[in-house]
Amino acid sequence: CSDLFRSTLHPVEKALADAKMDKGSIHDVVLVGGSTRIPKIQSLLQNFFCGKTLNLSINPDEAVAYGAAVQAAILSGDTSSAIQD
Repeated sequence: CSDLFRSTLHPVEKALADAKMDKGSIHDVVLVGGSTRIPKIQSLLQNFFCGKTLNLSINPDEAVAYGAAVQAAILSGDTSSAIQD
């Protein structure tokens, strides 16, 4: 089970590598998605980012839904100001 939890860090490491950034250059860690409510996930991420306090102020489900809606609008070519806000 421990390996399964640790494997959740692979996408984080890949995102940092793809962005050519290291974890020390991250100022805020914002968690989105239902799994981010799991205390073990929060602990792993906090440890990965050297004890940095995690930003839990956003509703993780709403953030995912909002991001999906924005991505859908972009893919459909919608450039209305409502999407940009």
